[in-house]
This record gives sequence, C-alpha cells and structure tokens, in this order.
Amino acid sequence: LFARSLAQRGAPVTLGGMKIASLTCSNTEIVCALGRADWLVGVDNHSDHPADILSGLPRLGPDLGIDVEKLASLAPDLVLASLTVPGHEKVVEAVAAAGLSYIAPAPVSLADIERDIRTIGERLDAAERAEALVLEMRRELADLRDSCPPGDPVPIVVEWWPKPVIVPGGGSWVNDLLDAVGGVNPFADRAANSFTLEPEEAVAAGVAAIAISWCGVEEKNYRPEKVWGRKGWEAVPAVRDRVVAPISEAYLGRPGPRVIEGARRLAALVRTVRENSNGR
Repeated sequence: LFARSLAQRGAPVTLGGMKIASLTCSNTEIVCALGRADWLVGVDNHSDHPADILSGLPRLGPDLGIDVEKLASLAPDLVLASLTVPGHEKVVEAVAAAGLSYIAPAPVSLADIERDIRTIGERLDAAERAEALVLEMRRELADLRDSCPPGDPVPIVVEWWPKPVIVPGGGSWVNDLLDAVGGVNPFADRAANSFTLEPEEAVAAGVAAIAISWCGVEEKNYRPEKVWGRKGWEAVPAVRDRVVAPISEAYLGRPGPRVIEGARRLAALVRTVRENSNGR
C-alpha cells in the first residue's frame, strides 16, 4: 500500500533497496556499473550513460545548478554529490542544508577513483562488485601498458577547453592515465587541477600530441582545425605534425569506470607519435 501510494503521487519507488540520487555523470556511471541502477530515483541533467537505463528518471538540473527542492521531494536515502569542479561546493552546501544524507567525492588521482568506487559500493551494499570493478579496471590498464611500444614518455596535453586553452595540472587523474600508457603530462608539476596554457609554454614543453576533450561539448562537435589554426601554436610539434585527436570528455573528464576507455585512446595517441618518430 505504501509503494502504491507513492506511485500514485508520482514519486519514484525503489523496491528492495535504497533510494539513490546522483548529481554527476561519474557517480551515475559508478552506480550503474555496480548493478544498482534500479536504486536510482533521480540524476543530474548531464548523466547520459547508459542511456537506456537512465531514460525516464527524474532530472534534477545541471551539476552546478541542482534543484535541491526537487531533489528533497524524492526523499533519497543517499545523495551522491561531488567536489570535482569549482561551484560543486555550493551544491553540497545546499544538499546539507536540506538535511539530506550525502557523500561528495573529490578525486584527483586514479587511486582516488578506485577509493570512491569502493566507498560507493560499500554504501550501496555492493562492496564485492566494487572490488571486482576496481580489479578489472587495473587489469585493463595493465594490458594497455604491456601493449604499448617501448620508447621515451610522449608529452601529451589533454585540452579541457579551447579558448582560453585549459589543461590539467598536477591535480588530475589524467596524469595517471598518461603514465600508464607511455605518455606524460609535461605540466604535471603545476600545483593546480587545471590552468590556462600559453602557446610559448606548449612550444617549450615539446607537446607531441593534443587530446581534445572539451567539457560539455559532444565529441562529434570537436574541431581539430581550431587547434591547428591557433596563432602562436605553429611551432608546437603536435600542431606541426597534426597529432590532434578528439577523445570525449566522457572518457577523460568523468572520474568513473570509463576512464579506462580514455586511457585506451591515449595509448593510441602514444603509438601514433612513436610510429611517426620511427618513420622519420
């Protein structure tokens, strides 16, 4: 009767488990990978994977503009928030002020992502599945590492935004992904999660490849020619040699299981650079 009365009022009903609300794509993807998609009662507007599973769920607004009143109306047992980008802290403050139970991961490394998967797994009574997921991610990354041709680390820049050019600094899991596949972020020593990269810095660092991963833009709309045509970038090896590849922000910018696909695509960039070097 209780479940029926909730359904009649239009409130989502989750039988046999907790009611979970996810406020970022990465958390949503972790929940689904742990087999707890049926526990979701609401997600942010940007959560899009797996599309068939998420269709029909209440949408709570963009990750930086969550409708906390709507969120509270769903009466979630646990809110999966985030502190990965500036502005998330305001959302977390509003969730806390609403008296909702929440966790807010703030990963900056691959080890942090593994930790957060385990933490969410524990909270969702899926600890064994979380551990299996972490081990599978490690196996796939090890396979990628073993398949990389030998050579010096390839300087690669992941580009979060084109104008101004925003790239990862030292506080990014991207650095671990690059290290695992034979690449290196030449700016990993910068004490920042991300920063504005000037053309002379890219030239001096000898950036050999650029991965376009523009936040909030679909991969089909990435335009390598925008990078090739930048003033002051002509002497950057990646621009000179046209080694500029689109890699969806869904694979590099979301701290969840699909970063392994991002690593796979970064490994392809490493191979391209090394093959070009051997061919000269």
